[in-house]
Order: sequence, then C-alpha cells, then structure tokens
Amino acid sequence: MKLNDCHSFHDFRKLAKQKLPGPIFHYIDGAADDEITYQRNTSAFNDVDLVPNVLAGVEDVDMSVEVMGQKLGLPIYCAPTALQRLFHHDGERAVAKAATKFDTMFGVSSLATVTVEEIEKLAPGPKLFQFYFHKDRGLNDALLERARATNFNVLALTVDTITGGNRERDLYTGFTSPPKLSLNSLMSFAAHPSWAWNFLTKEKFDMPHLSGHVSAGTNMAVSVGEYFSTMLDQSMNWKDAEKLCAQWNGQFALKGIMSVEDAKRAVDIGCTGIMVSNHGGRQLDGARSPFDQLAEICDAVGDQIDVICEGGIQRGTHILKALSVGAKACSAGRFYLYALGGAGQPGVERALEKIRSEVERDMKLMGITSLDQLSQNNLRWRHRSFG
Repeated sequence: MKLNDCHSFHDFRKLAKQKLPGPIFHYIDGAADDEITYQRNTSAFNDVDLVPNVLAGVEDVDMSVEVMGQKLGLPIYCAPTALQRLFHHDGERAVAKAATKFDTMFGVSSLATVTVEEIEKLAPGPKLFQFYFHKDRGLNDALLERARATNFNVLALTVDTITGGNRERDLYTGFTSPPKLSLNSLMSFAAHPSWAWNFLTKEKFDMPHLSGHVSAGTNMAVSVGEYFSTMLDQSMNWKDAEKLCAQWNGQFALKGIMSVEDAKRAVDIGCTGIMVSNHGGRQLDGARSPFDQLAEICDAVGDQIDVICEGGIQRGTHILKALSVGAKACSAGRFYLYALGGAGQPGVERALEKIRSEVERDMKLMGITSLDQLSQNNLRWRHRSFG
C-alpha cells in the first residue's frame, strides 16, 4: 500500500502496519485488557443518527471553532501522544509542521521525543502541553516552566493514568521505550529495514523533557504501563490539580474526565477546559466511551467550560455528532499516529486533509454553513429518546 492509496482511517492503519515493526505498531494499535472500551469508543457513534436539513445555501462553509481561547481552522486537533520518534524518525517535528499547515492545535506530551523549545519554532500556531504529574516535584516544576517559557497556549493535566493500564499486547510483543532487543523483536525490526536504519542512524532516541530527572524510558527500557505505575504520583488529588491550575494561571484543562461529578469539580477549581476521554481505551477496560458520556457532561457544564470529545474519532461525521451533542471540539491520536508511522509528515498532512474534506462535505450535506448551527436537534438516538 502507498500513501496515495490511503483514503480513510483504516487505510492509514494498514499502511502503518506495513511500515512499522510489530512491537511498535501494536503499541499504537493496542489497548487495555480485552480492548472492549477501545472498540466501543468508535462504535458508540453508530448508536446515533444525523438528521440533515436541505436547501440551506451551503456554497461556503466555516469549519473553524474557538476552544480554550484558541481559534482553530478545524474542529479537531492532534491530541498529545508520547514517543513519536519511535513511529517515524521525524516524530513530533512532522506533526507540528502538519498541524500548523492545517491551522489546528498540536498537543505535545511530557513524554515527547522533541523539545518544546524546538516545537515552538516549528509550530507558531496554537499549542497544548500535556502534563504528567510525577513524584519528582523538581521535574514537575521544570515541565511547567518550560511550557510557559515556550509560549504554549494551554496546559492539560492528564488525570486518568494514576497507574498503568493492562496493555497486554505490549506484554506479548515485549514493547519497551526505548526498544529492547529480543529474538522476536529483532526479527520484526530486521523485517522493516527502513525503520531500523532510521532509528539506528538518526539522532539518539530520547525523551528530553525527562532527561536529567529520570532514566526510565530514556536510558532504561521500560513499558509505558510500568512508567506510569512507578514514576507518576499516585497521591495526586484535586488540591494538586487546583494548585497546578493556579500556578499556570492561563488556559488549563483536565484530560481524562468521564463523570459529571468530576466535570463540575473541574469548573470549581478554575479549569477552562476538559477532555472527555478514557485514554483511547488504554487504561480502564470496561469504561464507557467518551461519546456515550458526552451529552450528560455537556448538559451539566457545557455553558461553563469548554468540553472536548477525545476518543474513537475516525470520521468527519463523528466530529459533527460530538459537536451536535455540545462539544466545542474533538481531539484524536491514532488517526494521525498511523499516518505518521506510515509516511511521516506527508502522511499526517494527508490524514488532516482527508478529515478536513470530510467535515466540509458533511457540513454541506447536513445543511449548515457554520459549526455553531449544530445542536442536539440534529440527532436521534437508536436505543433511547434524547434529552
């Protein structure tokens, strides 16, 4: 398969599977336990139907949204994801450039493989820094100050990784960061010589925001689940989140909110946004999908805080359904990671172009010229009455 043959999320996934060694592909592709929540994240969108209007004069449509003080040209942005230079040697550099080209936000992980200082130069548009709350308070302070010094627009504290999820695919493949060689993984790396050549000959793999603070994941190979379970602070609570929000003193979001109660508390501590997310199904298997929870959260706090739907987004219609329920925007990870792993920056650009085209076409077919014209009146649920 070639990049020009990729027309959908599923095509980019096939390309990534072709291009990446097994442990690397399955790290992107896998989730927790039986992966029921992972599958449900997307299938939940099938339980609601769109009801279009016609004769609306839709020659020109506006796909922009404003979320957490940022004007985005698209209603979807690139969610922060770790370890991107494992998937392609350009890693976050490729995604930063692509997001800038398509006038959308780029989320950068604490576990990024390119520095925020370099990303600031590559991506002049809206940027979000995703914050992991470590046991090492010096590291926490350093992450906060680097994000501030490099003019990141939003700080998002991830709150659903208090311990690592049971990512069984990683256990079977032996995935670690950096990659650890075993007989099975060596065979997989050898079968993908282009990836192996770039990994071995380009700059040394590193997670530069952690360097000098922790060795795990940079100099010492560990699984991501092991990293979360040993390096992150399991005593983190609402007081810590409120303190971090005050320290940042800007656009601040909690990433991983799934209950109405927690959404209300996010408002109370001064957050300006929440990502309704279950970490792509990679943490608690059996949890509800973000889309299934979205309506009650938006009904409860949508007029007080910006709600982002994150999880399972594969189509433009998924985005329109989430915005109809009340989300201000959507974010997604796998949809661009497969493209990154398959073809680098050109792949990410093609993925963004495809989703942009879908949103534009679907808006016209819905009979709307701007996204704020969407509402719950556009939807009918198959298994229950709405409201």
